[in-house]
Amino acid sequence: MNRNAIIAGRYRLEHKVGRGAMGVVWQARDERLDRTVAVKQLLPDNSPDDAPFRSIVRAMREARVAARLKHPHAVTVYDVVEQDGTPYLIMEFLSSRPLTELLADGGPLPAGRVAELGAQIASALAAAHEDGILHRDVTPNNILITEDGQAKIADFGLSHATGEGTMTGDGLVVGTPAYLSPEVADGEEPGYPSDVFSLGSTLYTVLEGAPPFGTDGNQIALLKRVARGEIIAPRSTGPLTDVVLRLLRRDPRERPDMAEAERMLAAVADGRPAILSGTKRLPAPTRRSWLPFAIAGGVVAAGGVLAGILLFDDGPPDAAAPVAAPLPSAAKPVCEARYEVANRWPGGSEIRVSVRNSQDTRLTGWEVSWTLPPGTRIANLWNGSLAQDGDRVRVSEVGWNAVLPVGGTTTFGFIATTEDDGGAAPVATCRSS
Repeated sequence: MNRNAIIAGRYRLEHKVGRGAMGVVWQARDERLDRTVAVKQLLPDNSPDDAPFRSIVRAMREARVAARLKHPHAVTVYDVVEQDGTPYLIMEFLSSRPLTELLADGGPLPAGRVAELGAQIASALAAAHEDGILHRDVTPNNILITEDGQAKIADFGLSHATGEGTMTGDGLVVGTPAYLSPEVADGEEPGYPSDVFSLGSTLYTVLEGAPPFGTDGNQIALLKRVARGEIIAPRSTGPLTDVVLRLLRRDPRERPDMAEAERMLAAVADGRPAILSGTKRLPAPTRRSWLPFAIAGGVVAAGGVLAGILLFDDGPPDAAAPVAAPLPSAAKPVCEARYEVANRWPGGSEIRVSVRNSQDTRLTGWEVSWTLPPGTRIANLWNGSLAQDGDRVRVSEVGWNAVLPVGGTTTFGFIATTEDDGGAAPVATCRSS
């Protein structure tokens, strides 16, 4: 297709403005309505038999579905046309740059800005999900940032419509491998939770400078890491850590829906706690079932790696008293620490610790401490300050997460390496610092 060519009798191509795996984008003139538009020439796959024809049919169908969505943070689809057996998508023209370019030029963005952009994209995706529309390929390359700093998401459903995907031993996986959810990488059909995970992967990338599963020229190896849910521990997510890690839950049932993701991101963008008292709380990860858990008198023990929890205003209880004794009403804990084994592999685990203000006033500092089991070491701590004296460990706030409102939470995490999966579980305490 050349410059000045006319598509569907009304769209005159002016010049190319981009090219991706799914097609070529032109700036064009709608001569009937006298306005500038973007024309995407969709490229069908090169499969044998009648697959290219079926690919065109899918592209037309999915594009028409996407055209139903009208949202300020989604690129508007005006029309879907076909010429000489090739489908064309007619969209609003935006003077914009994809997030991938912004990252390449300036590096990772600050957490507050990422939360703002993430809330905008989540609002568009929530509206799409409400209307029964899946995106299937939420990536930094499909998020456009306009000249006035607003985010818009493009290409709803087109990765599926055009046959774009990654071939594995089990078949075709739809989407960009580095941003897929584990269930899709494992061969399952994408669903709304898959879009949630991909948004989390996108936000992680914009914050950290690389996707949560890293980069690998070997797509099969990358897909295996994705399917196992082996994310790289974040270091720069700051106040967004709680939100991003919830979006990246391996089990799709444990992720928030897109509307809840929007609310949490908007809260961080406004400087408010993301997880408020009364907000829908997510269940503990099912992967915790890999470790034996026991509950007795308010103390949770995770056999062999870490345990948690209850936390006293004036330090630990008297040594003569049973650790699991119920607390009197006057000894209401200042804060509570909840440990989650987010992932586990031979010789180590990824641990996430949620700290919650359980008092009736604002908490202005916190510290969680415990004794390490024999042979256990801590590596790659994020969102906390580590102090260690022999096998005694203390983790405290790092400034931005020091102040917690009533019912507010924050999260820190680390990698625990161990030589022995057995042994007694430690008991941790949380107190004000």
